[in-house]
Formats: sequence, C-alpha cells, structure tokens
Amino acid sequence: MKRRNGTTIRLGREPEKAVLVGVILPTTTVEDPPLAELAGLADAAGIDVVGQVTQRRLAPDAATFIGRGKLEDVKKLVRSLRADLVIFDNDLSPAQGRNIEKEVGARVLDRTQLILDIFARRAQTYEAQLAVELAQLEYTLPRLKRMWTHLERQTKGGVGLRGPGEKQLEMDRRLIAHRIHELRSELQVIHRRRQREVIARKQFKTVSLVGYTNAGKSTLMNALTHANVYVEDALFATLDTRTRRWQLPGWGPVLLSDTVGFIRDLPHHLIASFKATLEEARQADLLLHVADGSNPAVLQQISSAYRVLEEIGIEGKDTILVINKIDRIADRRRVDTLLERYPQALPISAQTGEGLAQLTQMVSELLARKFIEVDVETTVDNARVAVFVKTHGEVFSQRYHHENRLTIRCRLPEEYLSRIERLGASVHRRRHNSSGQERDLAYALLQPRTEREATGGLLGDAPEETG
Repeated sequence: MKRRNGTTIRLGREPEKAVLVGVILPTTTVEDPPLAELAGLADAAGIDVVGQVTQRRLAPDAATFIGRGKLEDVKKLVRSLRADLVIFDNDLSPAQGRNIEKEVGARVLDRTQLILDIFARRAQTYEAQLAVELAQLEYTLPRLKRMWTHLERQTKGGVGLRGPGEKQLEMDRRLIAHRIHELRSELQVIHRRRQREVIARKQFKTVSLVGYTNAGKSTLMNALTHANVYVEDALFATLDTRTRRWQLPGWGPVLLSDTVGFIRDLPHHLIASFKATLEEARQADLLLHVADGSNPAVLQQISSAYRVLEEIGIEGKDTILVINKIDRIADRRRVDTLLERYPQALPISAQTGEGLAQLTQMVSELLARKFIEVDVETTVDNARVAVFVKTHGEVFSQRYHHENRLTIRCRLPEEYLSRIERLGASVHRRRHNSSGQERDLAYALLQPRTEREATGGLLGDAPEETG
C-alpha cells in the first residue's frame, strides 16, 4: 500500500469489481442508458463495473432499499462475477447499508460514498484536502456503529457493564466531532481570506466557468487564456479553482476562473465544504454555464447545474449558457434541436475553436452593458485620474485645452464615477447611444432566479421526467 495526498493507492493489484444498482423512484431523473453516470463515477474511482441491476419502485424498501427479489438477483451476480463491491445510485441509511451487506456478502457503497472517494483521490491543494476530509467525517459520524461490527459480539451491558467496543465508539465519536470543529474553523479562515482576495481583485471584471462535471470547462479555459491547466476526459478531473487573465479584444484583461464541476444529487456535505472554493463564482460579474451538448442527458445536466447554483445562492447571476463539444455531435440537427430548446445559448467547441470568437464578443458586450460614456475633466498634472480611467475603462480621446485642463472621453462602469470625482475630477455624462455598445443584449443574457425560470422560463420547458 502507498499513501499519496491522503489517498490510499493499491500497487500491483487488480481493480475492484463492482455491481451497480439503481432504484428508479417517481422523482428520479432517468438516464439513457440507466446508470451511465454511476458507471462513469466508478471508472473515475478505478473500479471495474461487471454488472448492473435496476428496479422501479414507488418507494424504497425500509430495510434494504431494493426489493427482496432484486436483492436476490444482486446476490447471485456478486457470487457469479466474484464482485467485491455493490454500489447504489442512491443514498442509503446506515441500517440499509448494513442489511444489504449481510445479504449479498460484499461491501456496499452508496452514491455519496463513491463521490467522496473520488474527491479524496483528486484533491491536490491543501484547501481541497481539508474540504474533502470535512465532508467525509460528517458523512462518517452517524455511520460509526456500522463500522464497529465487533459491537454485535459484546455482551449486553447495563449500568457499569459497558463493553470496551462501546467505549471505543464513544471515543471515536468525540475525536471525530473535535476534528470536524477544527476543520470547520480552518476552512472558515480560508473562506474569509478567499473573500478578501476576490474583493481585492475588483479592479478587474471577473468571469467564472460553472457547469456539470466533464462538460469541458478546463478545455475552454485553455482555449481562451492559453493557461495550459490540467485536462482529462473524466468526472471531477479537477477540484481546485484556477484563475487566469483573459485578454478580451477591444476591452482589455478580465479574470476567468474555473470551478469544481457539479453533478446530479451533489452531496450536501461537499457543497458546504467547498464554499470557499466556489467564492470565485459567487463574486463573479458574469457566469459561463458550460454544458456538454454531446451528452444524451444534457437537458437534465443543465437543470441539475442550475439547482446547485440555487443551493449555493448564486443562481441570480448574469449567465451565458454555452453548449460545448458540438464537434462530437455527428448529426447537426441535434444542435438545432438544442438551440430550439435554448434559443439564447451559444454552441461552441472548445477543442476546435468553433464559436469562440462569438463567445468572446458576447462576453465583452455583456460586461459593457453597465458602462456609460462620459467626459472626465481634470488638470493635466492629475495623473491619478488618467491612470484610473485607463485601468478601469476604455479611453476614446484626450483633449488638452486652456488653463492646463484635460478632458478624457471614455466609457466606464457607472459605480466608478463617484471615485473619480473624489480624485479631483468632474464627470459629465454623454447622451446614450442605443446603436453602439449599449444595444439590447437580451438575446445573450440569462438570469435564472428559480429552477422554473432556469428550465422552463428563459430556457424553454424542460422535458418530462419519467420515474
């Protein structure tokens, strides 16, 4: 065994074999094919999928989640295929997991455990490792008794007759609770520092990439900024936020940030733990919601991403929906179908560069929509005003005139006008030009404030979900 970045790596051993199980409830999003995403998660965790079982139910079985007949099918598959694991595409209670393990004779994982394991493998930075450890401990704490299987063998205890296993269990609970408190405190410090760092960069406009995992966000960042960040065709290939400078033609530099990918039913522990990591998206001036247009489940993935944005409180941001990977769509009529569903979306290929020029123009126009054209008048020797205007806006002309005065015609964010006046300049607004930069940008702008608006209002009605 070898330890690296807190992850256990098996050397010289075959990958574990797993049977995947999914219970399709009336509220479940049905994939085509079923369990495709769970199989992708298993592959990301280095697990060999050898069998799959699905069942439709109105409600989960209280004891084993899946029905008795299907549970027997799973047991037979485990034995015949010599599987090491049974992985559920649902979240199990501690009792359900324990009961299933007894029946099938193999270790049982649920969807949350699998995602936590992947995050633990992929966490590289200190902040990501702390966030993953916190999520794992919060998930583990109510399940400690299941891990202490020797408790079942201890004698029944009364007052003064507690067995050593129960004492150990209480000690473990206290230790985990203490470690959770330490991690939360440390992550709060990181979160406050990240907030200060993000706010300190407010002299630049910021754009954040969000969206479903493996939608091509990192590839798009490389294409736009030549950042050469790590890219892999796998779920959750990267967990850490990366920020790079993006030079927009006719505009200047903005900051482009890549964030951790979302997924359907993303564990709440992870969302809370990665709060600091998502601060870039929370403070961004504009979101680029990247979706994988080649994925058969792209409609559900778009909906899931908006639900996560709503959960972390940043769903009201100005957003451009970007349909990526159109180079992988053999039938171009599928692209037309997606645009009929989402007429404001922009189809691109981050891999080939198709559509990137239009995306760059759209971002420039959206960032400029809160700018106004003004004349800034000051003295020639007031260098602070000239530097501030050139840093935060676009200068059209400079005119020197009598009494050592200078007039700068420029375009600036409206919120900066009071700061310019405090620097000793006077500001005169120019007449609005509706045919120029301030033209209507409604075709590009999405502002989903609720799940209904995200999937049914501005984007068109979401497809019926069958259960």
